[in-house]
Amino acid sequence: MTIRITPSILNADFADLTGELARIPSADLVHVDVMDNHFVPNLTLGLPVVERIVAASALPVDAHLMIEDPDRWAPGYAEAGCASVTFHAEASVAPIRLAREIRAAGARAAVAVRPTTDITPYLDLLDELDMLLVMTVEPGFGGQRYLGAMAAKIAAARAAIDASGRDVWLQVDGGISRETIALAARAGADTFVAGSAVYGSPDPDAEVTALRELAAAAR
Repeated sequence: MTIRITPSILNADFADLTGELARIPSADLVHVDVMDNHFVPNLTLGLPVVERIVAASALPVDAHLMIEDPDRWAPGYAEAGCASVTFHAEASVAPIRLAREIRAAGARAAVAVRPTTDITPYLDLLDELDMLLVMTVEPGFGGQRYLGAMAAKIAAARAAIDASGRDVWLQVDGGISRETIALAARAGADTFVAGSAVYGSPDPDAEVTALRELAAAAR
């Protein structure tokens, strides 16, 4: 199983995003959190800034849309060049149609579920998806504590993906650090978002390597 580390720039220096992206050359993707202050109580950045990040980044961009009405807005992030576009199950009216539109625009399509959302209905949609994201904190803010109770949800998703035989990534986002990444990896995750753990480190790229090694050892 391939282990992927996708640092979130939510904890990076927004005044120097080009420089911050250059500090994580060994990451697999860069995770960009798009928040609209409606779906979650926080406001970050939107499509014009993400377009510039795509242009400036040597890494593929993994866009996580914590927004209302992703059915309208998500395809634009794929068209802007994001390698992967994640929308929330709780916000989409037509998730199958939306996943197909994202794929048609050239990106991997992913669906995310909040900690209190049942993932079971979305396990039937694996043919339409390239990634599942299990939130291991309540979305909206970085630096939160990892919710260990999500292990059962991660394990259920892992079992369904393995049974399907499809190449669907299983991502976790929230509270991932050296202390928690092994827990998520043992539960079945293969793709890890880490924000404060990476950009709070004096050497972000060394932290990416350390997290990858810990996850690989746990698997």
